[in-house]
Amino acid sequence: MKTVHLRAEYYQQFDADLSRDVPAEGYGGWRSVDLPIDLARTAVVVMHAWETGTPSAYPGWHRAVEYIPRAQAILDRVMPRLLATVRDQGLHLFHVVGGGHYYQECPGYKRAVGLAGPPLPAPKAPVDPSLEELRRFRARHVFVGEHNRADVDAGFAGLDFPAAARPLGEEGIAENEQQLTALCLDAGVNHLIYAGFAINWCLLMSPGGMVDMSRHGVMCSAFRQAVTAVENKESARAEAHKEEALWRVALAFGFIFDVDNFITEISSQK
Repeated sequence: MKTVHLRAEYYQQFDADLSRDVPAEGYGGWRSVDLPIDLARTAVVVMHAWETGTPSAYPGWHRAVEYIPRAQAILDRVMPRLLATVRDQGLHLFHVVGGGHYYQECPGYKRAVGLAGPPLPAPKAPVDPSLEELRRFRARHVFVGEHNRADVDAGFAGLDFPAAARPLGEEGIAENEQQLTALCLDAGVNHLIYAGFAINWCLLMSPGGMVDMSRHGVMCSAFRQAVTAVENKESARAEAHKEEALWRVALAFGFIFDVDNFITEISSQK
């Protein structure tokens, strides 16, 4: 595999203009540049791509997780051509999973477990009645709501890969940072470009997300058109939290790549 030049978005977080009433308005802001990307050291990662059923099958799940329609649109329109290009060109492709046991018989998961070894212990704080009550309150009043719980639980009980993002062959499948790091080391990968759901939640904070992997020296980037975000009442119409999350990725972790440019440039390598 070769080095290719991809158009990368980055955010220039300097210089604040101290003469302005809002100094940050002096920052350079979003910029783009063609950067050399070593394909042998780069992997595409599809994280938490799930088959979430229909609103009629799991109405409570769809009421609580408003981004599901946007995620499904990405799975329908973006993911097939992105993953087809990655596979056709022989690039590294990993999958980060969670939320069930749907992946445990896949050969790529068994390979990751073999590379990583047994999971590391994760000591947890003791649970007492006061903590349990706080958690019950949050479940009732913050997320997901008592009337939605049964549908959410049923959805996760039957969780599976969506057809558009199902792993093929022995593509690496990781459920935690230990396994994803092992896959990266085995493949010689030091740059991950994430696709999946959601860019401001799981892709950042869940096991195998950017916070985890950056601690292991891995650069973490994202595809603008292949992610969506958890939005709230105030942000959803403009997808403002997606924009904030892309800025966070560009500032703290890596770069933002355009799917169409990626496909064009990668395909030209054959």
